[in-house]
Amino acid sequence: MPSSARTTSKDTSQETSKDAPGDTPDGTLRAQLAALTTEAFRPELAGIDLLPTLEIARLMNGEDTAVPAAVADQLPRIAAAIDEIAERMARGGRLVYAGAGTAGRLGVLDASECPPTFNTAPGQVVGLIAGGAAALVTSAEGAEDSRELAAADLDALELTADDTVVGVSASGRTPYAVGAVVHARERYGALTVGLSCNAGSALAAAADHGIEVVVGPELLTGSTRLKSGTAQKLVLNMLSTITMIRLGKTYGNLMVDVRASNEKLRARSRRIVALATGADDTTVDRALTAADGEVKNAILIVLADIDAPTAELLLSTTDGRLREALAAAG
Repeated sequence: MPSSARTTSKDTSQETSKDAPGDTPDGTLRAQLAALTTEAFRPELAGIDLLPTLEIARLMNGEDTAVPAAVADQLPRIAAAIDEIAERMARGGRLVYAGAGTAGRLGVLDASECPPTFNTAPGQVVGLIAGGAAALVTSAEGAEDSRELAAADLDALELTADDTVVGVSASGRTPYAVGAVVHARERYGALTVGLSCNAGSALAAAADHGIEVVVGPELLTGSTRLKSGTAQKLVLNMLSTITMIRLGKTYGNLMVDVRASNEKLRARSRRIVALATGADDTTVDRALTAADGEVKNAILIVLADIDAPTAELLLSTTDGRLREALAAAG
């Protein structure tokens, strides 16, 4: 697979653009949405457009303070999911996010940031968004998403039982996200996670691990790119970051698997080696040059006082886990 962010062939504008199977048209769908916490109308905010800008900003900032507490309520579920994700990824499995609209964009964002941050292989963390490349930047009103499209996208990945599929949907009813979880679990036996912002969601019920971060009604009715989007971003940060910590892609709180693909990251690499070893600039530069820019290898060269080939061998025999390689070096 050429990149960590994968898009589909159809376009979609928002998570609720199409009825789930069995819905009758418009009226039933409106009733379903009205019953969702994320879609609730707040009469006390009906005059928000008449307020001074600073007051609106204060209101919005106050709303956002509820998000961390809602995420905290789900920490045991998040941790349980991470442990299973890491176990499968250690066997060669992939982490796949699937969503539409804002939820899909957040999944693609998280996936695309894993290679430079953790030096993940292409396709190791994948973001699927219903709607194709255009859906990342433009909402197409009236476009649809579907369970069938999600199934086709997962089939194209040649999913396995070691993979994990995380369906992301604020409403918890989005056909694309629910369809992805159901298909991954039933056809491939993959681990599944359902991340939503409504309690009792279809998405959570369909997944092995249901994570429901209930942040309450939005400042703007139904605008789930606000608190719901923030909550989803926080949880996705945890899923990928803590999984990578469990896989040994950090040394303490240092990003020792960072991929130095530009000047900023090359400077960060030097700083990480210096922080991990306490070595001077000359020693750090010499080690990084010998290690061909690989931060883990450079740290091992300095701390274990070994050459580059020996460092490479030790890391290869410890699955890239720096602490274990240091222990093996004595």
